[in-house]
Amino acid sequence: MARRRWLPDNVTAFKDKMGRTRYRFRKVGLPQYLFRHEPGTPEFMDEYQAARTASLPGEKPRFAPGTFHALVDAYYKSVKFTRMKPSSQKMRQNALERFRTKHGDKEVRFLEARHIDKWMADMIATPHAANDLRKMLNVLMKHAILLGWRKENPVDAVEALRIDSDGYHCWTEDEIAQYEARWPIGSRERLAMALLLYTGLRRSDMVKLGRQHRSGAHFVLRHEKNKSDTKVRILPQLAEALDAMPDRHMTYLVTERGKPFESASFGNWFRQRCNDAGLPQCSAHGLRKAMSRRLAESGATTLEGRAVTGHKTDAMFAHYAASANRERLADEAMEKVAGRIGLANQNGKPSRKESGNG
Repeated sequence: MARRRWLPDNVTAFKDKMGRTRYRFRKVGLPQYLFRHEPGTPEFMDEYQAARTASLPGEKPRFAPGTFHALVDAYYKSVKFTRMKPSSQKMRQNALERFRTKHGDKEVRFLEARHIDKWMADMIATPHAANDLRKMLNVLMKHAILLGWRKENPVDAVEALRIDSDGYHCWTEDEIAQYEARWPIGSRERLAMALLLYTGLRRSDMVKLGRQHRSGAHFVLRHEKNKSDTKVRILPQLAEALDAMPDRHMTYLVTERGKPFESASFGNWFRQRCNDAGLPQCSAHGLRKAMSRRLAESGATTLEGRAVTGHKTDAMFAHYAASANRERLADEAMEKVAGRIGLANQNGKPSRKESGNG
């Protein structure tokens, strides 16, 4: 007996006049809907979500059909959005709501590349924000095409703005020492810095770090952003910072009220701690870059570095490690070259082989 194919609630299969298997949505009070895509595909689930939230017969739509207001509402019901992490949903929703506050009443079909180009040009002073707008519009236009509201994506004709910046400032060794001098062992401030630096975690993951993640002399870490796992040895500097703090809580770093930090509130708190140490240019994420720099300067391979930081690609780790001390690395590289060709310990004199006398 053939196994029955899984179908969502209120969806049934039937044979049409040509003998083909079709699928339809039927629920009391809602319009019947015939699916165009096969069950199990993202397109099918988008259709399903739209069918479940269709307007009741005679019900007035909340927004005019075909507008950005309506498109954003439809996107919120899509599989792609509903499967995002809550934190990512919140960030995306904040951007979408800002956009439709200005342009919600405009019709999606009239958007052209020249409009996007002008909006981005008006934001030239904030290129990161301009590129975020382009990225968000790209998502919306793809969903509009899926819904049949457009046939082409005008974002494809608009290039992202070039950003001449390395992003977050990477802490130097002097800056690390300056912070440590201001915040000694036994303070929450020092523990926060040590956890960020010696695990390489993003702040959103670090604030969740606790005793449940410790396995002997290692931390078993989870990088939620890219779903990667790493096992990192606990260095003496981090162990010292951990041992100097009370062990009353499961989470290592807590607020004054004994509660775990939220990612955003921790960022603001740590920023002020950096300011108090005379380091306004420094941030929590810059310590992740500092760990990448230290790994590169210590001679770790890209693969070894990624095993610590959890980066998914060589290119991303290389970007974070780019601030490694190039002069020091160059000296070490030339020493290797000197040893390779037989010039080491020759006081600058070429070997017999190199001079042609061998």
